[in-house]
Amino acid sequence: MRRLFYKGELAKEIEITGTDAHHLMHVLRARAGDEMVVVDDRNRVARMEMVGFTREAVTMRLKERLEMDTESPADITLAQCLLKADKMDFVVQKAVELGARRVVPIMSRNCVVRYDAKKREERRNRWQKIADEAAKQCGRTVLLEVAPVVELSSFLESVREEEGLLLFCYENERKQSVRECLKRADAGRCLMLIGPEGGFAPEEAESAKRCGGISVTLGPRILRAETAAVAALAIVQYEKGDLG
Repeated sequence: MRRLFYKGELAKEIEITGTDAHHLMHVLRARAGDEMVVVDDRNRVARMEMVGFTREAVTMRLKERLEMDTESPADITLAQCLLKADKMDFVVQKAVELGARRVVPIMSRNCVVRYDAKKREERRNRWQKIADEAAKQCGRTVLLEVAPVVELSSFLESVREEEGLLLFCYENERKQSVRECLKRADAGRCLMLIGPEGGFAPEEAESAKRCGGISVTLGPRILRAETAAVAALAIVQYEKGDLG
């Protein structure tokens, strides 16, 4: 059943407006009697029936409240250095499917793409739309947040004093695995930092370590950046009990 995120609290009747209403009426061609799963701002879930339409709104009536929790027990942020073409779109989509709470796009030295302030905001809006659509498709009860694009140095300074585990996947790390680090540290919050196509510069890796980051390996083979993001998230979720 299709899913919709409602900005408000579920009630016996609610009104859907804006782009969601337009999508229901003009893209999905919804009709009275059609049903949807609706998730509100408090992560409560219900099955609702469409009962009324105007030019600007769709009225829905509560049919059944649902006990549905699809969220991971781990609070995971994926800090992904910017990737070219549509690879960043792919990473954002898969981060939603794999249960991450937040994606932070990072500008680092070896990033191929370079965005000015206007382009950064445009791309962020695009990634947020991709994340929202992915959340509907995979049955999330919380929308993933895409943060503004930030320089790597600023990101590292911001996490220096925060609680949680900062792991960064580094091709020059040969011994320390994600699994080993997770077993040693019982942190509920985990930040995974993934480099761009060109990897991290040595100076960037040292900066990450000075800010409390731990370098980890994802195995003996060098992975593409977008593959590394998916693999790292999957490993964390498996170890935290969300997968398998």
